[in-house]
This record gives sequence, structure tokens and C-alpha cells, in this order.
Amino acid sequence: MFEKLKYLTSGESHGKALLCVMDGIPSNLSLAEKDIDMELSRRQKGHGRGGRMKIESDHAQILSGVRWGKTLGSPIGIMIENRDWKNWETIMSCHGRDKGKGVQVTRPRPGHADLAGAMKFSHRDIRNVLERSSARETAARTALGAIAKKLLSEFDIKVMSYVTEVGGIEAQGIRYKAQGSEIKIISELFGRAEASPVRCPDKKSEERIISIIDKAIKEGDSLGGVFEVVITGVPVGLGSYSQWGSRLNARLSYALMGIQAIKGVEVGFGFESARMPGSEVMDEIFYGKRSAFSVQRLAGGFYRKTNKSGGIEGGISTGMPIVVRAAMKPIPTLRKPLSSVDIETKRRFDAAYERSDVCAVPAASVVGEAVAALVIADSFLCKFGGDSMEEIKRNYKGYLRQINNF
Repeated sequence: MFEKLKYLTSGESHGKALLCVMDGIPSNLSLAEKDIDMELSRRQKGHGRGGRMKIESDHAQILSGVRWGKTLGSPIGIMIENRDWKNWETIMSCHGRDKGKGVQVTRPRPGHADLAGAMKFSHRDIRNVLERSSARETAARTALGAIAKKLLSEFDIKVMSYVTEVGGIEAQGIRYKAQGSEIKIISELFGRAEASPVRCPDKKSEERIISIIDKAIKEGDSLGGVFEVVITGVPVGLGSYSQWGSRLNARLSYALMGIQAIKGVEVGFGFESARMPGSEVMDEIFYGKRSAFSVQRLAGGFYRKTNKSGGIEGGISTGMPIVVRAAMKPIPTLRKPLSSVDIETKRRFDAAYERSDVCAVPAASVVGEAVAALVIADSFLCKFGGDSMEEIKRNYKGYLRQINNF
């Protein structure tokens, strides 16, 4: 999927650490551990998070690829230690001498990868599955996304998110606001989300969402929801219609669907556009004076007054803000357990409970930013690629001149 940026993550939820390696970042990008830690901290916040967040305080250790605060152009290695490791050292040991220590997990939880994963990899202890399928892994992708966001910021590209719905409570006056052309409105929504414990820009809805999360906590239940990722400053021309896998909307959807518990993704008006006549769905094209449309420098003299397409047409960015929305199912680990069957005895049992969140939608929105940033950064490097930041900036400036004269 990725052409310029390549990365891998490794590590188990209760293992010693999470590891990630990224290749393809050009040289001379300013990068510090604090840039990554800021994003890791944002991922850990949110009303409804589980007990794990009280234990962990994620910190990224840059192991390679950076010298004196600048990237070298070589692979970047990062490690995020699991502070809870001391309690799992023998249970998650790599050594054969520790085999059998800890309670064997034989009761698959509905909604998780437990049963299918155990059958696929022939594991009799489901812990071998749940440790890697856990959403703890998203800390690694968030770290890599922080590097992508740092790269994009050099070109005034911003990746923002906010929660629009939790447990059926939809934020009022938020949906489709980002479909306009005013970056100021998007920035205001993001600013209010950053100050909210559930990352919701609407204060009244925030209070109702907190209340319904508290209710779910008492009842031993969990809640899902919807978040929106908006990317501003993207020039016309990223992505391609020439091959299905090169379409920018397809790549963003792929990345967002790769986040644990995400069940649906839409771009722009998405499913709503299927209910509307074509005359109300398309973004009409204009040319000329555009002082009120601050993003339009990214599409030459052409502009749109609407952005129902979500900033992508034919798999290519239009120069308008890119708007993608993701639906997250409720966390399947419940204190009020569901029925399951023990894989050894084949008898019915209540599904095993692992420490978990009640609502992780706010955290998922931050992870959504990270994976979207990785896609946009890769597409950007494919278009303007070079070995150093200086070379890429020269290429980008030349392209902006080209589209302004189109």
C-alpha cells in the first residue's frame, strides 16, 4: 500500500515494549521525542478509558535514524516501553523455562479475534492471540503518525479530528460543517475538541455523552461512536485514478479500517450522498477571485463553494479540506460478560474479562489522525519526493507555481 514510507510495528499488549521502524522519511526533518510523546499523550486521554491508562504514561525512545535533532534519511527506530511489564514478566516471557506460568485463557470473547485467531494459528492458549490483536498496538502507529504529521507541518498541512457521536448521541451542528471551504471553522471545531474530555466540539452534547458513558460504566457495558478526521492544506493532485489502489480515498479508507474496532468509513457526504439526487451532491467548479476561500491557492484559480466530495474526486485530492469519517463499534470486552464456549471443554461459559475501556472513541480519533497522516505523507512524498527536506520543498514550490498558472 505504501510506496515511499514503509513501516512495521511489533510487540504485545503486556510484553516488554512496542517497537516500530519507519523507512522513507527524508533527511533534515527536525524531530524530537517530545513531538512523538505529545501525540501518545493525546491518545491516552478520554472519558471512559480503562485502568491501563492509569498505569501507562507512554514515552517514545528514538533508537535510530535521528542525530542532533534531525532525521538522517535512514530508517527511524522507536521503542515504547510497557510499564506494566513487571507484572507480566514470566507470563509473557520469551524463555521456554517459563512455559505454563500464568492462567491459560481458553474462553474466547465475542467480538474479538480470540476464536478465529486461535483456530488460524493453532493456539490452545488464547493469550497468544489477544496480546497482539489488542488496541495497545495503536500506540506504535500513533508514534509513527506523529512523525508523518511533523513532516506535513513543514508544508502547512494539518491533520485534525473530533468526535461527532457516541452511543447514539450526535453532536449538534457539527456534521458536515467541515464540508465548507473555511479552514477557520475546522480549526475552531478542533480547538474545542482538544479541550473536551470526550473530544466533542459541542458542549451540550459533551455533557450528554459523559453521562451515557458513566451509565455504561455502572452497567458493565461499552459504547461506540463516530469520529471525523479533517486534513487541511493538501494541494490538488495527491493520489491517482490510474489504478484502484492508488486512489486517495481508497488508501485512507484502508488505513482507517485497519484501526481495531472500526466498522465503517465514509468520505465527504458518504452514505448520505446515496440518498440525494446528483444535482445536490456534486461540487460546482468556479474560477476567478477567491479571497474568501483561503484553501484555494492549492488549486490555482479554480475553487469550489462546497466540499461534499470531502476533498477527493476520482481518487485525487481537489485542494479542498479532506474529510473522512469512521464508525467504531463498542469495545467487545464487557464487565457484563456474554456467552461463549471453552475451547478445551466445549462447555458454555461467561466470556473472560480483560481490563479494558468502556468507550475508546476519543482515543480512536487520535489514532485516526495518525493513520491518515501516514497516508497523506506517503502520497505527498510520492508526488514531491526527494532525499532531503530541502529537495522536497523545492519540488513543492515548483508544483505550486505550475498549478497557479494552469
